[in-house]
Amino acid sequence: AEITEMIHTASLFHDDVIDEADTRRGQPAAHHVFGNKMAILAGDYLLARASISLARLRNVDVVECMSTVIEHLVRGEVLQIKDSRTGVTDMEGYLRKNFYKTASLMANSCKSAALLRGNVTPAVVDAAYCYGKHIGVAFQLIDDALDFEGSAASLGKPALADLNAGLSTAPVLFAAESLGHQLIPAMARKFKEPGDVELALRCIHEADGVNRTKKLATIHAEKAMDAVMGALEPSPFRDSLVHLACRVVDRSS
Repeated sequence: AEITEMIHTASLFHDDVIDEADTRRGQPAAHHVFGNKMAILAGDYLLARASISLARLRNVDVVECMSTVIEHLVRGEVLQIKDSRTGVTDMEGYLRKNFYKTASLMANSCKSAALLRGNVTPAVVDAAYCYGKHIGVAFQLIDDALDFEGSAASLGKPALADLNAGLSTAPVLFAAESLGHQLIPAMARKFKEPGDVELALRCIHEADGVNRTKKLATIHAEKAMDAVMGALEPSPFRDSLVHLACRVVDRSS
């Protein structure tokens, strides 16, 4: 868990510099307080400490799993940069990017926990990976929906932050499926012209994009629950994993 959180926090330091974010969890982003160089070095330092801790586990399979996470984080960021240049992507590509940026960390962390436990069957290891993957996808989809529903106080960042940054997230992509003739030109110019944000909001409302995003998140949460229900014996621990999957889709911040 410590290794996972160090990798996660390092990625946030770097992401905020790349995205030129003003806030993180309701507070000024690190690069605003300490400058870009210090924020990047802080992220690098956390990755280095995570690598040292990982090596000390003396488990080759876990080292491979968690090293893959770092590779995927970079892949996801590259895909996001490519998407931000064109302004347009599709749902399949968007979910692939979200797997690299979010779900891979959770999937491989859960898998690593199972591997460290020892004497578990391959089915349990696979179930742990599947659980983390679908939890990660669901978490990001709910984040997408909350960006259109929440406030700065509840989200820790300005509402409509993704839209104002020119990013087409799941609610926008759902709207584009039926209203693409109106929406795709605005997506291509990253909602920079006057009225583009209002157009996107209207299309999302007409296409029920936010609720469809939540429904897709619920499907992934159910897949996560199915993974552990099918592979683990009844126990308070299994119940906690199921409860966590429910909490991911019911959260409001």
